[in-house]
Amino acid sequence: MLTDPLFWLVAIPAVLITGISKSGFAGGVGGLTVPLLALAISPTTAAALMLPLLIYMDFLSVRSWWGQHNPRHLWILLPAAIVGIFIAYLLFDRLNEEYLRAILGCVSLGFGLYGLILGDKTQASPSPLVGRLCGLTAGFTSFVAHAGGPPLNAYLLPLRLAKAEFLATAVVFFAVVNLVKLIPYSLLGQINQENILVSLLLVPLAWLGVKLGLFIQDKINDRLFKRIILILMVLVGVRLLWTAL
Repeated sequence: MLTDPLFWLVAIPAVLITGISKSGFAGGVGGLTVPLLALAISPTTAAALMLPLLIYMDFLSVRSWWGQHNPRHLWILLPAAIVGIFIAYLLFDRLNEEYLRAILGCVSLGFGLYGLILGDKTQASPSPLVGRLCGLTAGFTSFVAHAGGPPLNAYLLPLRLAKAEFLATAVVFFAVVNLVKLIPYSLLGQINQENILVSLLLVPLAWLGVKLGLFIQDKINDRLFKRIILILMVLVGVRLLWTAL
């Protein structure tokens, strides 16, 4: 990876995009990162490479949003997400990445279009059971491709939380999820010396992406912010479906 120009060509924008997403802005757009990196390296290596960077970005983001998150919704989402991570770990050697991307793409595209066409008035507040199902899916897809944004958004967006509460809850959720993923990733041998070295070289870009995302948020109101997230969910869904074909 260190001497491959194609890798750096895709890694630089991928890490910037992820940093913007990890700041809380742009929702599930960070789910594009592993497919983008997979143009140059294997998806498994791409996921392992990004995990240390994600944890670093989580640290920056949690410091900015701590105290504004919603503990009740996190208690609904996080236990189910940990179960999803465990299931993904058990099925790691049998996962069909194309099939998974197709399913996630359909969920992201379908919910994004639903929100854009029908609007907030028709979105019923989801039950705790729906939250647990979304948390389970987010944990599973986050383990495979760091693409837990669409399932999480499917639960959080209809709740009509204030922007700061929405962002903080999402940031804390993924901070916990990514720390938990360190255990199975290490057991599977995905965290190695080369990946850590490359991750360290990309840390400045991760910092820049998070700061850029935080700056953008201050310029956008709640209604426009949620609309941007729904549009990005559509784009993420189309991208995931395209890569699954």
